[in-house]
Amino acid sequence: MNTATNVQKQLSRVDRALRSGTLADIAGVISEMSPGDVAHLINTSPPNYRHVLWSLVDDEQEAEVINELPEDLRNAFLVDLQPEELAEIVGQLDDDDVADILQELPEEVTSLVLSIMDDQDRARIEAVLGFSDDVAGGLMSTDTITIRADLTLDVVLRYLRRHSEIPQNTDSLIVVNRDDAYVGLLPVRTLLVSDPNVSVREMMITSREPIPAGMEAAEVARRFERNDWISAPVVDDVGRLLGRITIDDIVDVIREEADHSLAALAGLGEEDTFSSIVQTAPRRAIWLGINLATAFLAAWVINLFQGTIEKVVALAVLMPIVASMGGIAGTQTLTVLIRAFAMGHINDRNQLWLIGRETAIGLINGLLWAIVVSAAAAMWFDDIRLGAVIAAAMFINLLTAGTTGALLPLALRRLGIDPALAGGVVLTTITDVVGFLSFLGLATLLYG
Repeated sequence: MNTATNVQKQLSRVDRALRSGTLADIAGVISEMSPGDVAHLINTSPPNYRHVLWSLVDDEQEAEVINELPEDLRNAFLVDLQPEELAEIVGQLDDDDVADILQELPEEVTSLVLSIMDDQDRARIEAVLGFSDDVAGGLMSTDTITIRADLTLDVVLRYLRRHSEIPQNTDSLIVVNRDDAYVGLLPVRTLLVSDPNVSVREMMITSREPIPAGMEAAEVARRFERNDWISAPVVDDVGRLLGRITIDDIVDVIREEADHSLAALAGLGEEDTFSSIVQTAPRRAIWLGINLATAFLAAWVINLFQGTIEKVVALAVLMPIVASMGGIAGTQTLTVLIRAFAMGHINDRNQLWLIGRETAIGLINGLLWAIVVSAAAAMWFDDIRLGAVIAAAMFINLLTAGTTGALLPLALRRLGIDPALAGGVVLTTITDVVGFLSFLGLATLLYG
């Protein structure tokens, strides 16, 4: 039986047990599941089941399960724990994971937990806590294996055998000098197949640049993706080794970036699928209110041409077509630009080229669909002038949508505003207003 099928059967057993109230059966199933599957089970359960499931997790599993949960849910469980219990849980995790947890908790709770830890653990955690979680320093773990360049590979092998285990995702040993400054990397595969009598200096890689502690997490993820890294050393401003970042941390960054971009495009921000009505309704109401304000702006533009609409009723029928086509065209461009930002593709060299390309696409599509919609409108209402009006308005709005969809995210980025969160609302307002203004304004001139 494959793993996926087995996990699905376990989840089904838990669901049946929850419905019947046989908690002993649930505890038995949970004890057989991996921490990641337990976290998935808790995260995908309605709120009234979550605390029940968490209470049934074995003490040995708690640390690993809590580390796999989303921040909001994780913090909801941790704030109920005593500092001693919390310190015991976080003591089993990597430094970067502990820092992520402590940064989200109240300051007084963090201080208490740190005071309970021994001096060595506290120093390691505080080194990571000194950085925000969106830079390399906040992603790193201080759990590294370092060696000197003057050692032979035989000495290094004997040194490694003295360890009961080595840190996860250790694909390379980090070479440092006497001042702990980064020198290079010795891949484990090189260590295993090379002559044990040669020195580390002869076999190490010096071409790999370390990651500065202040580098943005998104840029770190892009470097991992471009170079297929499993781990990378992190250094301070003077090149002294601070720790390392591993691929599991980068997967989390990529997932969070994708979740944020998807939710932001709908104006949702960070939202738990199973969050309560009381939490969810106000968040959505804010963006609905902003959208309503922009809708009133579009309605005000329409009202300016009320007399024209009363004379030519067909205008009211065709207005949504112009606005809708502009909105779709603009959203296509905006999505391309936001995706390009997320992947690190946009820089000073290519911004003008992208704006020019999207403007040209808007021009081509504007001409194409202006011809199509004008012919349809002229035949539908037996009015060539109406076809000409909607053709001109369609061309203007699609050209505006293409250009604005490219310019808007660049402008918002320069202002420090997230284009994914604000771009959609602003763009829709622009295409609606330009679409109605051009269509009804031209109609007023022609039919006036």
